[in-house]
Amino acid sequence: MMYNATQKVIKLDDNREIIIETGKLAKQADGAVVVKQGDTMLLATVVAAKDAKPDTDFMPLQVDYKEKYASCGRFPGGFLKREARPGDNEILVARLIDRALRPLFPADYHAEVYVTVNLISADKDIQADALAGLAASAALAVSDIPFGGPISEVRVARINGEYCINPTFSQMKDVDLDIMVGGTIDNILMVEGEMKEVSEEVMLGAIKYAHEAIKGHCAAQIELMKELGKDVKREYCHENNDEELRQTIITELYDKAYAIATSGTMKHERSEAFEALEAEFAARYTEEELEEKAPLIHKYFHDDVQKKAMRNMILDEGKRLDGRRTDEIRPIWCEIDYLPCAHGSAIFTRGETQSLTTVTLGTKLDEKQKDEVLVQGSEQFVLHYNFPPFSTGEARPARGLSRREIGHGHLAWRALKPMVPVGEENPYAVRVVSDILESNGSSSMATVCAGTLALMDAGVKLRKPVSGIAMGLISDSATGRWAVLSDILGDEDHLGDMDFKVTGTRDGITATQMDIKVDGLSYEVLAKALEQARQGRLHILDKMVETISEPREDYKPFVPRIVQISIPQEFIGAVIGPGGKVIQEIQKTTGTTITITEVDEKGIVDIFGQNKESLDAALARVKGIVAVPEIGETYNGKIRSIVDFGAFVEILPGKDALLHISEIDYKRFETMAETGLNEGDMIEVKLIAKDAKTGKLKLSRKALLPQPEGWVEREPRERKPREQKEGGEKRNNHRGPRREQR
Repeated sequence: MMYNATQKVIKLDDNREIIIETGKLAKQADGAVVVKQGDTMLLATVVAAKDAKPDTDFMPLQVDYKEKYASCGRFPGGFLKREARPGDNEILVARLIDRALRPLFPADYHAEVYVTVNLISADKDIQADALAGLAASAALAVSDIPFGGPISEVRVARINGEYCINPTFSQMKDVDLDIMVGGTIDNILMVEGEMKEVSEEVMLGAIKYAHEAIKGHCAAQIELMKELGKDVKREYCHENNDEELRQTIITELYDKAYAIATSGTMKHERSEAFEALEAEFAARYTEEELEEKAPLIHKYFHDDVQKKAMRNMILDEGKRLDGRRTDEIRPIWCEIDYLPCAHGSAIFTRGETQSLTTVTLGTKLDEKQKDEVLVQGSEQFVLHYNFPPFSTGEARPARGLSRREIGHGHLAWRALKPMVPVGEENPYAVRVVSDILESNGSSSMATVCAGTLALMDAGVKLRKPVSGIAMGLISDSATGRWAVLSDILGDEDHLGDMDFKVTGTRDGITATQMDIKVDGLSYEVLAKALEQARQGRLHILDKMVETISEPREDYKPFVPRIVQISIPQEFIGAVIGPGGKVIQEIQKTTGTTITITEVDEKGIVDIFGQNKESLDAALARVKGIVAVPEIGETYNGKIRSIVDFGAFVEILPGKDALLHISEIDYKRFETMAETGLNEGDMIEVKLIAKDAKTGKLKLSRKALLPQPEGWVEREPRERKPREQKEGGEKRNNHRGPRREQR
């Protein structure tokens, strides 16, 4: 045996097991583990640089999560047939891991740390993302990298009123709450998820339930760490401090910074005042001295003066940077129908945060296609979030889509998703795009509000309007004082101890995201934050409904229209035709787009057109194909062909029936030429019979004509049965000689 593997087993309440194994794979990494549940396996590795790079004063942590297609026996899509850049789902899972890990690294630790979690075996019914945080933490636990953990993350769902830890995919059909919770053995660090209008009490109960499971995960990691002798971490020195300089800055600048903090100025004015104060102090030193002292001056001013002044102002006076009370919401103004050519549009402005949001309605073909390792399908409703640099006044180029934009957009999508009708309730594909034009606090919540307004402006029958609010926390562990802040500013997010976003309707919560930066957040504080968020959310909702309270009765005139019908399953092939010939011909001749989806043993046909005439024409064609001819019904048909014994008439699209020469009129015709009928003529006929075996249809024209006076219907001729000769002889047995006898 060339390896010495060590395992720890975590037992879940329903006798499922999670196994942590180390010492077998990736032994050159600083820490590596394999986490198993059933047939699902995650390989997590962590590597840290020995020293920090010069002038690094932050935590350079990089977390990557990757799902391997081979883990469940699938090929990646695309031309190259290999894993490429991370998909949205992988980025979202990586963010979940990052947000739980980052606060627990020592504040003075600045070495580069790379955490990689790979899904290497995938049971298609197990949700691997719920194990990723545990795997990342376990890799850190078995390394010598300084870390204040361990942590774990679990998914908690509520199924039929009961909480469940790490449910399977098949269990998720009937959930009304689905959240990921991350924490240490003592504290909650992170919450993110979606709900179906649950109460604050239900959500708080789910967090408590999740924390009990997390405690067991953390205990197993602590045991593993001690068993391997990894409870003593590496020594480091990434900062050189000057305590004399720190005290000088505090003494000389704190009161001045406090005055700026309490001035109630706007974001940029306040920022410029703080910068000027720092620059004034730094001006006393020469350029040579500043080469060494400038980074320390900036650090001490920011951490020990600016940050503490703003925090103490809130705790001492209950007054915030912009002069508001702790529970006060910034001024709000809204506008809808701002963009005349968009299907729906809205502006939502709260203080110095502004979102311009659009809604576009499309066909089934416009739906987002998902081809992930474990999840395939389509999404009828999508939301995209853009955060350009100019929104914060930054002079820098926009370089692609950031992880932050994907995360914020996903949160807003979760918030609105339960209220956006899909399927048969709404035939349109729906795309919402939020462009942030100004940002100073919670642009993702502005996106939720603007998205609600734009959807209602577009005429989408939103079930209920949704609003969102970002909550903050300032706490002082030394004195036990704390304050919950409603509708936080960007600076309050930066200097505060919590960023807690909550969205919902008047009746309950639809989504949440919480990041906690301090230890020991009590459930009392959390309950207070939830209740204050509810009140703020309702206040914002009241402002929104003043602009538009209900969705438009109808879509705007230039919105392409969709007609949706259901057809029997057996007619799907007839509408499509051989190789798509029929449906393509209908689309070409009517100028429409037609899609067919098989649902519950029936076909859902969506016809998408620019005007009523084209829709009606396409609808008539489809209805004609699926219509079942009924005996006794009258049809206005077109003569497709003339034969000696009658004419074939198309009574419905693709359905021909025979009009026999004897059924054209009461008078007798010897030839079809005598009838005066020609190919292409329209003729009114009645369906009089249908052959039970062959399905052939028989028409009559004379049945619709007035019956001549004294007319007597001929009795049908009796057909004599064929005589069969003895011995089964046929055709008088005159068959002629066999070929070989000729």
